[in-house]
Amino acid sequence: MTTLHDLEQVLGPIPLGPWVGGELRAGDGTIVVIDPATEEPLTEIADGTVEDALAAVDAAEAVREEWAATSPRRRSEILRRTFELMTERTDALARLIVLENGKALADARGEVVYAAEFFRWYAEEAVRLTGTVGRAPGGANNIMVLRQPVGVSLLITPWNFPAAMATRKIGPALAAGCPIILKPATETPLTALAIVAILHEAGVPPGVVNVVPSSRPGELSSRLLDHPAVRKVSFTGSTEVGRVLLAHAARTVVNTGMELGGNAPFVVLEDADLDAAVDGAMVAKLRNGGSACTAANRFIVHAGVATEFSRRLADRMRLLAVGPGLDPGTDIGPLVNAKTRDKVAELVTGATDEGARALAGGSAPARRGYYYLPTVLDGVPADAAILDTEIFGPVAPVVTFDTVDEAVALANRSEFGLVSYVYTRDLRQGLAISERLDSGMVGVNRALVSDPAAPFGGTKQSGLGREGGHEGMVEFTESKYVAVDW
Repeated sequence: MTTLHDLEQVLGPIPLGPWVGGELRAGDGTIVVIDPATEEPLTEIADGTVEDALAAVDAAEAVREEWAATSPRRRSEILRRTFELMTERTDALARLIVLENGKALADARGEVVYAAEFFRWYAEEAVRLTGTVGRAPGGANNIMVLRQPVGVSLLITPWNFPAAMATRKIGPALAAGCPIILKPATETPLTALAIVAILHEAGVPPGVVNVVPSSRPGELSSRLLDHPAVRKVSFTGSTEVGRVLLAHAARTVVNTGMELGGNAPFVVLEDADLDAAVDGAMVAKLRNGGSACTAANRFIVHAGVATEFSRRLADRMRLLAVGPGLDPGTDIGPLVNAKTRDKVAELVTGATDEGARALAGGSAPARRGYYYLPTVLDGVPADAAILDTEIFGPVAPVVTFDTVDEAVALANRSEFGLVSYVYTRDLRQGLAISERLDSGMVGVNRALVSDPAAPFGGTKQSGLGREGGHEGMVEFTESKYVAVDW
């Protein structure tokens, strides 16, 4: 049995509480971290206070100018070393994720590889934060545009990808020259704390990276957004919370980046290769057990192939092993907590009450832990509530269409627009449809779109700004125009 003590033999000591200015703080009270596979306490950490968060701002502000003035090459070397250390400790970090998050070990290993890659990518980007220079059209002066770090940045991350959602923000912020305060989810603080310890081991100066896990997220965020030194907030989480943060940030005109909810359509055209489409559906739906903002949430399948698609998908779903994430052979681990599991169960019950039929799964197994069986629902009415809700679990509702126009309309009938998936043998048609889909990302005959080198983000209620790619680093900068003549 893997324990936290076992993992610390590889990872080194994990600071179990607020880490501010390179030191552990006592907080006030504790946060109990629960193992979702057993519903038993894993450990306790110190609960960060508003005072801890304000101290983190002071620590970050104290080193802001020094970190901004640190050479891009030095920042790059620190990020590269962090990538190397994370890669060397992939298995231990993956097991830590499983203990507090519940996902299957193979999923967790994939997350660590993906998370570490943000440090390698931004190690390369750190030395490429270039501006522009040119003669003004009127000839009176030269136009010089500099890219400068925006300043102290508040990063707020969710529980579903505790490593990757943190590194996707930390990497570009540090590359751009911004010190940060990280607020991880209370369900999964240990992974963030372990990564922060690795960053310091890699050479990040005290005060540049601070982390404040806290059970008081609203109060903490409110006070920090009112602090004049905080100039950026980058949030990944629900649209509801994102709206609150945006409204608060408006009071002090804080630069915002929002990666919010998703409701991804998975469109299968009549000519699609069904084997490839089902393979893609298994990945797009079940990565992280379905608890992903990029998860396929609505399967919009041509009526001529819907019965066969649903049958094949259900056959595959029934073969998946459900159990503790660390058990060999487990395909689907538990959901993160009882609230998430109960929400999934309610959505499935609601869909069946509206006329859908469960071809696989459809219930929570009678065992300890926050489990839900992989589920396929066919015959889902086009107006079913489950199609308007981010499921965040291993449930695939299938709705049918007859024409391409109808499929596009169904896909776009959502307030969210993060990612869409399209399967067809006709690449020209797939690309034409991708242009019509109202989402920030589209996978054409591909179930994975996330890549550190690509801009990640959505339209409509799915957020503002982009993470990843060169754009992700630019998000942590301000443009400064200098008019000069020579």
